[in-house]
Parts: sequence; C-alpha cells; structure tokens
Amino acid sequence: MNQAKGHPKGLYLLFVTEMWERFSYYGMRALFMLYMVQALLFDKETASQVYGSYTGLVYLTPLIGGYIADRYWGNRRSIVVGALTMAIGQFLLFLSACYFHEVSLAKWLMFCGLGMLILGNGFFKPNISTMVGRLYAADDTRKDSAFTIFYMGVNVGSTLAPLICGLVGNTGHPEDFKWGFLAACIGMLLGASVFSVFKNKYICDPDGNPVGAVPTQTKRDADDTAPRTATSKRTCGMVIGTLLLTLLFSIDWSATNGNYFHNADWIGSLIYATAITVPLLIITDKSLTRIEQARIGVIYIIAFFVIFFWAAYEQAGASLTFFADEQTDRHIGGWEMPAAYFQSFNPIMIVTLAPLFAAIWSFLGKRGIEPSSPRKQAIGLFLLALGYLFIAFGVKDVEPGVKVSMVWLTGLYLIHTMGELCLAPIGLSLVYKLSPVRFSSLLMGVWYLSTSAANKFAGMLSGYYPENGISKNFLGYQVENLFDFFMLFVFMSGTAAVILFVFSGKLQKMMKGTE
Repeated sequence: MNQAKGHPKGLYLLFVTEMWERFSYYGMRALFMLYMVQALLFDKETASQVYGSYTGLVYLTPLIGGYIADRYWGNRRSIVVGALTMAIGQFLLFLSACYFHEVSLAKWLMFCGLGMLILGNGFFKPNISTMVGRLYAADDTRKDSAFTIFYMGVNVGSTLAPLICGLVGNTGHPEDFKWGFLAACIGMLLGASVFSVFKNKYICDPDGNPVGAVPTQTKRDADDTAPRTATSKRTCGMVIGTLLLTLLFSIDWSATNGNYFHNADWIGSLIYATAITVPLLIITDKSLTRIEQARIGVIYIIAFFVIFFWAAYEQAGASLTFFADEQTDRHIGGWEMPAAYFQSFNPIMIVTLAPLFAAIWSFLGKRGIEPSSPRKQAIGLFLLALGYLFIAFGVKDVEPGVKVSMVWLTGLYLIHTMGELCLAPIGLSLVYKLSPVRFSSLLMGVWYLSTSAANKFAGMLSGYYPENGISKNFLGYQVENLFDFFMLFVFMSGTAAVILFVFSGKLQKMMKGTE
C-alpha cells in the first residue's frame, strides 16, 4: 500500500474542532461551582448536586446521540448540531450571569443552559472521535499517531480554557462570571464555524469519499427482519427496565430521606438505572459465547472500579475548586492567581508526563515485567489515594479559613495525573481488546456510562465538603473538617485499589487470549 508521509488535513480540522469544544466545556466547568456559590448563593451541598447531575448527564446522552447519528443524521450533521446547541447553552449561562441579582430568572436561565449543553454534548462527543480513524485505510500504520495528535487537541483546549475563562470570569467579583461563560460560548462557535466551512473539503477517506455523511437507506434482505424485531424488543425491554429501576431508586432514596418523591433524585436514579440495565442487556444476549461473556465481565468489573477513580478524581471541578478558592494561598509575588487556573495543571502535566509513561511501559514490556491491565488500573487507584493522603496531611490541624501553600494542591494534581496515565488510556485499550466486534460500540458506551455514574457520585461526595462547622455523616463516617473529608477519598480509593490488585490475577485469566 502507498503510505503517505504526513497526515490528512482532515485530522487537523478535527483537532481544532475538538480543541474548541474542550475549551468550551472546561472553561465553563472551571467557573460553574464558583458561580453557583458566589453569585447565586447556593450552599455547597446543593451546588455539588447540580454539578454532579450536569456532568453525569453529559456522559449519558452520547448513547442517544450516537444512535441518532448512526441511523439518521450521520457524524457531520450531528457534530454541527451538537456544537451549535452547546453554544446556545453557554450563551444562556452568560445571560444567567448577567441577571444573577434576579435569582429566580438566573436559575431558570442556568438550568435551560445546562440542558442545552447536555443535549449538544450528546450529539457531539460520540461522533467526532469516530471520524478520526475513518480518514485512513484499514491497514494504515499512521492511525495510532493520528489518535495521539487528536488527543492533544483535548489537552490543548482543556489547558487554555481555565486560563482564559478564569482570567476574565474568576476575578473575585460575581458580576464578571458572565465574561467567562461568554468566552466559552465564543470558543464553541469558533469550533462549529471552522468545522462547517472546511468539512466538505477535508473530511474525506483516502479515496476522496466524504466521511460521516448522512447514512444511506439500503434495501434489506427479508432475512434481516427477525434480528431487527428481536433488537427492537430488547431495546423496549431496556427502556422499561430503566424506567422501573429509576422509580425504585427514587422511592428508596425518598424513603431514606423520610419524604416520598419530594426529595427524590430523579437524575441520579436515571443515571444509575441506565448504568445497570444497559450492561445487563448486553451480557444476557444469547449469541454470546462463554468466553465472550467472561471478557465482557472483565470490562464490567474494571468499569465498576473506575467509578471510584473518577468520583474522586472529578473533585477537581467540585470540592477542590472550593479548596483552591477558599483555603489555598494563591499569591505569587504581588499577583493572586485565580482559583480556576488550578484546573489547567492536570492537562499540562498530562502532556508533559505521557511520553515518560509510554517509555516506562515499553521499558518494562521489553523485560517481561510490565504490569497487566488490571494491575495498572489498581496502581492508578493507589496513586489517587496517595494524592489525597498527601493533601490530607497538608491540612491536618489547620483551622478553618487558614490558607495553605499551593504546594499541597499542586502535589495532589501531580500524583493524580500519574494515576490517570495508569488508568485512563489502559481502560480504553482494554475495552477495545475485549469487546466482541458486534458489541464494540455499545460496550464503549458502557465504559462512558461508568464515567456518567462516577460524575454523579462525585457531585454527591463533594456535598460532604465541610462548611460552617457543620458535621456531615457518610455511611457512618463523620466529616467534621478538611482532613476528614480528604481521608474519605483515601479510604475509598485505597480499598478499591487493594481489592482490584488482589483479584487482578483472576481477571487476567478471564482475559486469556487477549493479552
């Protein structure tokens, strides 16, 4: 095959589009918790619940958006619609921040904006990355480096977002939040505009055919009727099962709170119910062999442990934002760094450390001592626990309101970044290797479902952040100060790491033939 030396220009178009989308998402995320608490005067627990519901649903709607794109719209139209919908969502947040003194109107605009962001992300996220591979022939060796370049777009966007949006929005004055949201809106419009203008020219396969166009309706054989009918029945069963589980979860949580339905967390119920019904639907498929079921079982087990990782890791946009704003000394000389800037630390560290970790795995692999995928996941969880242990000792015996050095939060992000590099790329590779081809997209959806559940869980855990001297109880564990709060994540992540490490040998046997 004639292998071109460079990469197709379409890759760089997708790079720029993804960069601006991530700029929009992380720019808004850097300000969102601070906006709710400082401008709309939410208490930290309520703000955390809203944050968890939003970030949870962001990873749930791609299941719907991916289905619509595959069946009706195609990738291109879905990306444009998703990008414009998210731009509208960011603009509604801008309007909300313009009228933050009128709390009822500001809240209504904020929730409408969040809804548009959730809907738009559902169309955008599952479609843009799938187009990268389709720019190349099946046997093109440039694919791996192409995805690496594309992933750099994610990190460039998430690095710039807190710096720019934080600079104009996180000034210490509530009336300035609107400029951060407007910057996020402009970033999303730039991404949509660039993609719309150049997509027809550059988003093509090696033969020059357009990639991601509207699916053509082909004439199906009569033999296809039965499988489609069976699929429809299973889909209907999944919907009914999800609704029933949602209702049961809500009744249970309402009963716990002593007030049926009034305190029901319907969004949390929906996320957790979907995270149960979709995996059950897949693994009970009668066409699966026992080996395939075992391998899918490994994906489910790893995905379960990943929930604990991301629930603790995603405190970066929640409780750790409070900590950066309220109890971290951010003065560098005569300049006080905005709290939002801390959210740029992770992507900068990712770009810096990723080549080092790739070299480490290669070095160990050549000597036959590279850890298995489950053990790498366990190492990631252990590093997460270590990061929280580091900052817990940094705040031990510190009185409320006393600010600590930036060293503690910076150290936490450094250790967590190393944990992410052990866990995140390995997890995606694991799903790709273990999935039967006919279920690969659905199982990747299950992987993102675990992220959805984790983000919702993260919001709930952030609600235990200590405030106003109030003691909070999590499953019998008393959270009275920052040390207690951070140690909660040490225990949670550390326990998950030990359990996963102990059973990694068993999981490796279930994966036999794929590693």
